[in-house]
Amino acid sequence: MRKNKLVAIALMLMLIASVVGVTGQTPADTPATRQRTASPAQDKDKKTKTPATGERLEPDDTARTPTDVPVETQANRIEQISEESAIANSYNNFFNTYKLGPEDVISVVVFNQDRYSRGGIIIPPSGRISLSLIPGGIFVNGKTVDEVAEIIKKRYDEYIIDPQVTVSLDKAASYRYSVLGDVGQPGIRLMSHRMTVTEALAEAGGVLNTGNKSKIVVFRRQPNGQLAQIPVNVSAIYKGKIPDNTYLAPGDQIIVPGNTLKKIQTIMGFASIASFARVFTGGW
Repeated sequence: MRKNKLVAIALMLMLIASVVGVTGQTPADTPATRQRTASPAQDKDKKTKTPATGERLEPDDTARTPTDVPVETQANRIEQISEESAIANSYNNFFNTYKLGPEDVISVVVFNQDRYSRGGIIIPPSGRISLSLIPGGIFVNGKTVDEVAEIIKKRYDEYIIDPQVTVSLDKAASYRYSVLGDVGQPGIRLMSHRMTVTEALAEAGGVLNTGNKSKIVVFRRQPNGQLAQIPVNVSAIYKGKIPDNTYLAPGDQIIVPGNTLKKIQTIMGFASIASFARVFTGGW
């Protein structure tokens, strides 16, 4: 009996030893298998890490200019935006300061008062337009649309409580300029927007090969009645040596003189006429 107990104890010890041999490792002996979790600061560093040189940026990454876009292309784009802005400002300034005159077309709108509004008004040579409830009309020649709107507002204040008046320029037809000399299509033209001398020359068919681009003159009448001469070196403008910033005023005259080639052609023409005349006179 005692022997059987000893055998049972021995078997139990062997079983315990075998179990310890398989699972008996302590937590300190077990190798770490979990990945390290990056700290918030480390995550932020990874997110804001600057891309390597030459990498394309994501659409929402505006920290720096993409390296795959040529510098010249970026510069041209900036210059184009600046030029478009300058042109828009130039046109807006032209219409805001435009002085009304005969044949211009304007519209008068009185807010919520259709009976007092009127569109497509052609300004007559007298410069006086007719409006409802305004005896004798309103003289608008030489005034801007804002000035006319203010006059109409004061006149309608007798009939309307706080009238809101807007006057718009539908068609500019009173500003004119002329181009004479060696151009493709000389004559008088309508200036419907603010323009430079080079733009006016382009609309006149350009300067002919007999025209002197470096000695173009703009004649402008002064308040005292005298004509002032404004020299414009269009040749230098075309070459980019000077800016194209000489703008026309209503009534300006652009004169394009002839160059050496024209003088030669004129002399040759006279020589041909002389030779033709000698044939009939018997001379050689």
